[in-house]
Amino acid sequence: MPSPWPADRPRAVIHLNVADFAVAVERLEDAALRDRPVIVAPLGAARARVWDMSEEAFQAGVRKHMPLAQAARLCRDAKIAAPRPHRYERAMAALLKRAAPFSPLVEAEEDSGHLFLDLTGTGRLFGPPQDVARRIRCTVRGELGLDPIWGLAANKLVAKVATRVVKPKGEHVVEQGGEEAFLRPLPLFLLPGLERRDLMTLGEFHLRRVHQALAWGPEHLAVVFGSRAGQVGSILRGQDDSPVLPLGQRPPVLRLEQEFGEDTNQVRALEKALWRLAERAGASLRGQGRVARRLGLSLDYSDGARVWRQRSLRAGTANDFVLFEAARSCLASAWTRRVRVRHLRLSFSGLSFPPAQLELPWGQEERPSAPGEALLAALDAIRRRHGQDKIELGRGLETA
Repeated sequence: MPSPWPADRPRAVIHLNVADFAVAVERLEDAALRDRPVIVAPLGAARARVWDMSEEAFQAGVRKHMPLAQAARLCRDAKIAAPRPHRYERAMAALLKRAAPFSPLVEAEEDSGHLFLDLTGTGRLFGPPQDVARRIRCTVRGELGLDPIWGLAANKLVAKVATRVVKPKGEHVVEQGGEEAFLRPLPLFLLPGLERRDLMTLGEFHLRRVHQALAWGPEHLAVVFGSRAGQVGSILRGQDDSPVLPLGQRPPVLRLEQEFGEDTNQVRALEKALWRLAERAGASLRGQGRVARRLGLSLDYSDGARVWRQRSLRAGTANDFVLFEAARSCLASAWTRRVRVRHLRLSFSGLSFPPAQLELPWGQEERPSAPGEALLAALDAIRRRHGQDKIELGRGLETA
């Protein structure tokens, strides 16, 4: 399949990777975790599995999704840290913020510390792509304390492999046209897109490195892999035309969060936090002239477990009282354990502009508005004039 990119403008894709992302973030928060093996996994949870691990634990044989009991036996001196997803999300957002000014095409892989940048055609603005990668790395190291590795290639697949060969620290550039030569000596398990069953199938034929598998022609691959033969062949040759998805394609979401100074299981403390978040969300939505049609709540327990619940707001609303009641309903559904709560987050999606209301004919009764609309409008006016902290509803004090 011919490349959709013109020959006079070769693609330049950077893959940034903060190795062992969860461990790196935990080490920023706790200096005692530095220079020792670390395993991130839920504490005290039955059948707990490894979330992430440091390079030292990896060298001892620990792998992601491995049962925690087995990992602890393999690396007996490892420190076990409970996962805190909200901190990883914040660190990932900060990483994206440092990368976004250099390209409109930035794609993140969840909250794993991985992201792609397509720098095709940006040379006149920012200089060579490798210089951009070094600038981002220096900025992230200086401002966030994280140390990403990076790879540069003509596509996402090879750029990602480039970071895998230099992990845990380093950088690597694969020149345009040198993709297959770069991959040939590498072990097959480094290639993204080859699934576990693919590796097992190739292993049955004693094929463990890329150059060994490349000895097979398309007809051999078709016999073994059937309809996936073309895809496997492209992976082996380092061919990948998948685009870097721009941030602008993602729908807007409003997120607000509360991390408790001390983990709590007090209903009133949680409801007070919910009210404050709903109040801030309502004010933000009204300021934008928008309404939310979906509300999501995530609850992080002190042992690292996370529960997510969602409610639909069919009519769409920016009313503090309506948002609070929906959030409280989610909380009742999500809070099913006796473990204390560490972190609370509300997400508001399906954001849209409400339709303008036409004037009603004489004699026709006005449709009743949601409770508190007039009160909220008055509060907004007072806060705009005198400041956000000059007036508060007793609801927050009441739940306290």
